[in-house]
Parts: sequence; C-alpha cells; structure tokens
Amino acid sequence: MRRRLFIAIALILLLPAFWGPIGPAGAVDLQPLQISGRGGTHQFQVEFAITPEEKSRGLMFRRQLPAGRGMLFDFNQEQEVTMWMRNTYVSLDMIFIRADGRIHRIAENTEPLSERTISSNGPVRAVLEVVAGTARALGLGPGDRVSHAMFGNR
Repeated sequence: MRRRLFIAIALILLLPAFWGPIGPAGAVDLQPLQISGRGGTHQFQVEFAITPEEKSRGLMFRRQLPAGRGMLFDFNQEQEVTMWMRNTYVSLDMIFIRADGRIHRIAENTEPLSERTISSNGPVRAVLEVVAGTARALGLGPGDRVSHAMFGNR
C-alpha cells in the first residue's frame, strides 16, 4: 500500500513535465496568434516555448493536439533551425517563421516518433507547430503573415 502511494505521488509530480507549461487549476497557458494570407485570416491559441527545457520538450509525449492549438518556439534571432519528432506521437505541420513574421517554409505532415531532422532551409526566428493538415486545409503558405507579440506586430 505504501509503495502504491509513493508511485502515485511521484506520477502526480512528474506528469506536468511532459504536458508543457501548466497554469492555475491545470490550465495550459495559451497566447493568441493569427496568420493572414491568401487563405484568409486564421486564429490560433498557442503555448510558448522559450527556455531550453521548453524547446527540448516541445510537444513530446502528447497523444493529441486540438485544431486551432499549437506551440510557438522562439529562437530569439534568425538562424538555421532543425527540428525532429522524437517522442512526438502526433503528426504535425511545422511552420518556419522569419523575424518579420512572414512564413518562410512549411514542413507538412511530419512523421510521428521520427528522429529525421526537419530543416528550416534558411534563417528563421520561430517555429509554429500545429496538427498535421492544418496548413493545407487553411491555405497557408510562404509569405503569409504571422501576428504575435514576438514579432512586434500584435
């Protein structure tokens, strides 16, 4: 009985490390983000990854990502960026964004659990990860504008 209680307490303490930033009452801290382009204007609610730990963990270990939600990775300055899908169970679209808020490239339908590197193919400031198929369904593409406080345009 004592061992089960210890395991239960350990799980309660460790699980938030796999779920991302958790705010009061278990709510994930979300920020608004908007993408405007040929396909119209689309609203998202995103988690913000800025610390090395948050960037390293990303969306790992999650079994689902609701439509209209995502994670925004801030790399502080434009640079070549590579990502992977290690321990990520949900297929994603990775949207690589320049410092001016313009989409540089989109890697669609990434392979879950893959360690293959996915490159920005040029310098970017940020990466937005959303559920696979979002970019195509919404008509997102290079040159579309991402509005968020990070880019100074929100």
